[in-house]
Amino acid sequence: MAYAATDAAGPRHPGVAAVLSLLIPGVGQIYNGDFLRGIFWLIVTPGFWIGTAGLFGWPFHLIAAYTAYHRAKLKNRGLA
Repeated sequence: MAYAATDAAGPRHPGVAAVLSLLIPGVGQIYNGDFLRGIFWLIVTPGFWIGTAGLFGWPFHLIAAYTAYHRAKLKNRGLA
């Protein structure tokens, strides 16, 4: 599978990014090189876990994993 990543770090693996962000929200974004996005998810997701007594924690976990996956695919195509 050929990757067209534009930075020197090489291709990002979308599955790895998604799993990392599913385990700890934001880590997949940091893996992708999106440091500020990662910090955002590291702050927002636990805030929703705590602020809503766990009610909205899971959706934000899943959204963080999806966005990490999607951004990795975009970065590999050279679109992000």
